Amino acid sequence: MEKLQKALFDNQDKEYRVFQQKLMPGIDLNDIIGVRLPVIRKIAKENAKTEDAKKFLDSLPHKYYDENQLHGFLINQIKDYDECVKRIDEFLPYVDNWAVCDSINPKMLSKHKEELIKDIKRWVSSKETYTIRHGIHMLMAFFLDSDFKKEYLEIPAKIVSEEYYVNMMIAWFFATALAKKWDETITYIEEKKLPVWVHNKTIQKAIESYRVNEEHKQYLRTLKIK
Repeated sequence: MEKLQKALFDNQDKEYRVFQQKLMPGIDLNDIIGVRLPVIRKIAKENAKTEDAKKFLDSLPHKYYDENQLHGFLINQIKDYDECVKRIDEFLPYVDNWAVCDSINPKMLSKHKEELIKDIKRWVSSKETYTIRHGIHMLMAFFLDSDFKKEYLEIPAKIVSEEYYVNMMIAWFFATALAKKWDETITYIEEKKLPVWVHNKTIQKAIESYRVNEEHKQYLRTLKIK
């Protein structure tokens, strides 16, 4: 057994394993070790610069859900932009659930906005569910604050998908955009620019958010499509 896989099994929690499987109905219980996320993050941080980590990143595909989580957290520790994106691109074809997809969130990317926006556009143009979701997630994480441009709202708005986990991420993106950039974003709801399901889910998530004020929540309620 490889060192990092052994580290996961050494921290197995069998009760948590059953709980995890309930959150991931598409994943077989036999493919879950049952390691809590703070522990996986700790393993990633402690091993990030080791030869074992490099071997682990090179050993795709993994068998266990927890290994995929560790893989995402190891990517988050990479400090070089080109290497980080290379590793993301290698990994995304093997990502098959929202939790692993959303674990890929390297903070270092915030220092490379010009390159990142190009990669985001490349990811969202994919036909693969979790590659698209990852692109939207990165747009939400890094381009709704000081580097925001209204034109960036068009990136997720133009995505047409039947995939639940893509549409849920689009709704999450627009709900977050309503919280952070209300004036620029509300027109997408007023003018019904989003598919009906995404439109209504955006409103629901915004109403549930503590970052959207009560006046805006009341207005959003009037815009729900019945």
